[in-house]
Amino acid sequence: MNNPVLFPAGEAAEAIAVIGWALLIGGALIFAGVMALLTRSLNSHEPPRRLRPALWLIGGGVVFPAVVLSALLGWSIALSARLGAPAPAGALQVSVTGHMWWWQVRYRDPTSGADIVLANELRLPLGRPVVVGVNSADVIHSLWVPALNGKVDAVPGRVNQLVLSADKAGVYAGPCAEYCGQQHSRMHLQVVVLPPREFERWLAAQAQPAATPQTELQRRGRQAFVEQRCGACHTVRGLGAADAGVAPDLTHVGSRLSLGAGTLRNDPGALVAWISGVQRLKSGAHMPSFDTLDAPTLQALGAYLAQLQ
Repeated sequence: MNNPVLFPAGEAAEAIAVIGWALLIGGALIFAGVMALLTRSLNSHEPPRRLRPALWLIGGGVVFPAVVLSALLGWSIALSARLGAPAPAGALQVSVTGHMWWWQVRYRDPTSGADIVLANELRLPLGRPVVVGVNSADVIHSLWVPALNGKVDAVPGRVNQLVLSADKAGVYAGPCAEYCGQQHSRMHLQVVVLPPREFERWLAAQAQPAATPQTELQRRGRQAFVEQRCGACHTVRGLGAADAGVAPDLTHVGSRLSLGAGTLRNDPGALVAWISGVQRLKSGAHMPSFDTLDAPTLQALGAYLAQLQ
């Protein structure tokens, strides 16, 4: 992950970083100046003059703060005006919905117009502005991608907008920034910025139905997925499972970087560990631990889900 404070990766984040550094450096200089004056007064052996305290109070307590704060207010308003500017024409439209404790992401297939649904991973084209419609399915969450922009609340029954535009490819953290319950600290949206052509290829692949199992182990895993009624909560397009919307869409889960909203790095072993030990890894999650399944069945499920690229 890139450091979002020291290395902003978008125009909006650059403006926020400049304001933040100005406040930090300016505050440090004022503090140092006050400490220098205090040190000088403590070490001075001259008797105090009657007019000096009044001048210091008026100059240092009224004039100086008024001038500095007024200048800072005007400068910050001018600099941050672009943060609220509407997105230009041609911006990509994406919907992000907060759940306890994961993120649902929806794109629109440019070919068919159908929804492309995934979870906990937002991929963006490099250099193209993206309008993210943020809402919540339960309690108030807040989406914050520090490297790209400020935060916006996800409120039930309301859609707020956040414009993201990245000028550097990479993977950026998007944590929930509003306390939302037991696993608030494990509710991360990974934002992946790709070159435009690579993004288009990825989006076209995400629009496809689930991959067909190629090995006997993967086929046994698909059968176990059906027998365990995983489709009651999870969607795998092409498998006949309904779009329940209460749990992450797994159609292309094998292509994601992490599991459980950033809890585990994604690989077949992590998939098995997640299925069998959800409540140990992320207690309070709405998915139960399937720790009663035997090892061959768990391995088959892991192999099946891992090939859903």
